[in-house]
Amino acid sequence: MFLPISMSAMPENKETADRLAAYSDAVFAVIVTIMVLELKAPEQAAFYNLWPLWPTVISYVVSYLFIAIIWINHHYLMRFVGAPGLGLIWINFIHLFLVSLLPFATSWIARTRLASSPMMFYAGLFVCIDIAYNIFERQILTRTDSTQVSAHTRRMARRRSIVVLASFAAATLVAFAAPRIAFGLICCALILHLRPEAAPGKWL
Repeated sequence: MFLPISMSAMPENKETADRLAAYSDAVFAVIVTIMVLELKAPEQAAFYNLWPLWPTVISYVVSYLFIAIIWINHHYLMRFVGAPGLGLIWINFIHLFLVSLLPFATSWIARTRLASSPMMFYAGLFVCIDIAYNIFERQILTRTDSTQVSAHTRRMARRRSIVVLASFAAATLVAFAAPRIAFGLICCALILHLRPEAAPGKWL
């Protein structure tokens, strides 16, 4: 049961939620910028000199897509945040910290051409990020009534979260023997997250 919020407290609560969203947006922007800096142009002028860069390009594209998906879902969830509690703020910080490791993991798999150990680390990082996001999502949705997010949407979000998390976990295990197949599993799992998970009564 929620305690009534006074009208005077509402602007402060909204301001706190807006600050949390603004900080998160800034962190996402910095992470993308750092990752872009890993794209090094070849010194030669011929187009065929771009071919050796394929691991860097494909890993960058997938990581960029992952960050874009995280930001979109984070953006939609933040619409339902009233007064963010300390627990929500901390899980958001933990989630952002894990996402900030993505440029390092992306650089590692690119430089080693999707080798086994780097791919295990990469997929394992996806698992950790997804767990943190699921906790973040659950904390928000448990404080949101059914007029904003329908029961059907909540059930679909939970099921999809389980499937995606299982796919990332499977990719982590598969990477030990077949790192490129593991990379493919990650790509397939990301497709399920292309649309926001929390929308007012329907999927957007």
